[in-house]
Amino acid sequence: METATLYYCAVLFLVLLFASKSFYRSNNSRLRCPPTGPIALPIVGHLYLLRQPIHRTLSAISARHGPLLLLRFGNRPVLLVSSPSIAEDCFTINDITFANRPPLLFNKYFGYDFTTLGSSSYGPHWRNLRRIATLEIFSPARIAAFSASRAADVCSLLRHLFSHGDKAEFRRVEMKSRFSELTCNVAMQMIAGRRYYGAEATVVAEEGWRFRRIIREAFVVSGSSSLEDFLPWVRWAGWNGTEKRMMVLARKLDELFQEMVEERRKTRGREEGKKTVIDVMLEMQEAEPNHYPDQIVKGIILNLISASTDTSAGTMEWIMALLLNHPEALKKAKAEIDMHVGHARLMTEHDLRNLHYLQNVIKETLRLFPAAPLLVPHESSDQCTVQGYSVPRGTMLLVNVYAIQRDPQLWTNPLEFRPERFDEGEREGYKNIPFGSGRRRCPGEGLAMRIMGLALGSLIQCFEWKRMGEEDVDMTEGLGLSMPKAKPLEALYKPYGNMIDVLSQI
Repeated sequence: METATLYYCAVLFLVLLFASKSFYRSNNSRLRCPPTGPIALPIVGHLYLLRQPIHRTLSAISARHGPLLLLRFGNRPVLLVSSPSIAEDCFTINDITFANRPPLLFNKYFGYDFTTLGSSSYGPHWRNLRRIATLEIFSPARIAAFSASRAADVCSLLRHLFSHGDKAEFRRVEMKSRFSELTCNVAMQMIAGRRYYGAEATVVAEEGWRFRRIIREAFVVSGSSSLEDFLPWVRWAGWNGTEKRMMVLARKLDELFQEMVEERRKTRGREEGKKTVIDVMLEMQEAEPNHYPDQIVKGIILNLISASTDTSAGTMEWIMALLLNHPEALKKAKAEIDMHVGHARLMTEHDLRNLHYLQNVIKETLRLFPAAPLLVPHESSDQCTVQGYSVPRGTMLLVNVYAIQRDPQLWTNPLEFRPERFDEGEREGYKNIPFGSGRRRCPGEGLAMRIMGLALGSLIQCFEWKRMGEEDVDMTEGLGLSMPKAKPLEALYKPYGNMIDVLSQI
């Protein structure tokens, strides 16, 4: 009797188990998981496929396996998107769901434990920081207030080139450092009312050198991949030293930013001039000290420096390289500036609205060489549906704008540098999103376009440019999240004869 009872119980258990699995499979078939693409290895997943530069590797994987893939980087599911329609789905229908940031080590150590605008996940804290960025930092009034300061920094660059060059012969110049110095001065004037470069530098050489060294090291670390983010056991075993480097550099950056805050705290109210970003944040701190501790102020500084210096400088270097390789485009940009500005004065930011071809040159460069070829990673806060596929909660979203903006099915001759395409209707929709999209779109886009337009337009207006030799400029991409040139750009220049009087007076 007991044997029969056990037998029937076992049969009933197997029937129920089979039924539950069948029910699960039938429900799961309604919402399929996205294709997984290449074979994933145990433990490491698809990490074994990754090679530098990462955006090119992922582009090749998408070209073979499709524009929507659910990969696995160690223990993390990763949704790889290489299609404008799928990107639109993520940033419209599922925008709130994908508004989080993944808890990566870089965001922990350089994002003040996930509390900065760039590193924090969606919620009341992030919405408040976004409001501050929109209304207080990147508002039209704030950007306009520092237009004279930006013009002065551009004039400093022009003055340096003019004073160190020959008036009649071409002279050699390395442009990468010139652009880096310009964008750093522009950012630091807005943040703390100081300059680190040029004859107008407002800090001692030792402090400026220290600042440059720490920022440069931080950018290098940020561009390196950390196995600890995807294979936690690597951290436990102590095989990878990236986390330790991040900890050391984050502490140095914190000390540097704290010194800036303390200096503005001492001098605020005693100096005449425009309010800096730190001044604005300190006013908010006085009104609500619990909501705006020094950590939040320093986080704002960090985001501004990281978002506005390396990216803009790198893009300007790519633009100049493309123009040198396409002299006909350089002539068109020069002719447009001559028509709308002339030779009796330097161009200003107000002239940019009339310089459509120059704006198209910048847009075409951002299409070919986006400063963030892989948009800053997002993470899903809940299960969602993308293009009919079920995406689990906690999935990291990688949108490969490099692949989208060079897709031959979306663009005519996509590898060709042709600024005119932006007057021919090729930019609609999500085909071109170098600054991202949705709630986490870069809030500094307007400021970046102004800086790049003014600097490049002024260089084109005042100087004649040509390559170092007959060969084209090397356009090889270097390593790093912002896709720098592998070799710093060098060029030959001399002032236009009809601009010498103007340059002599700045």
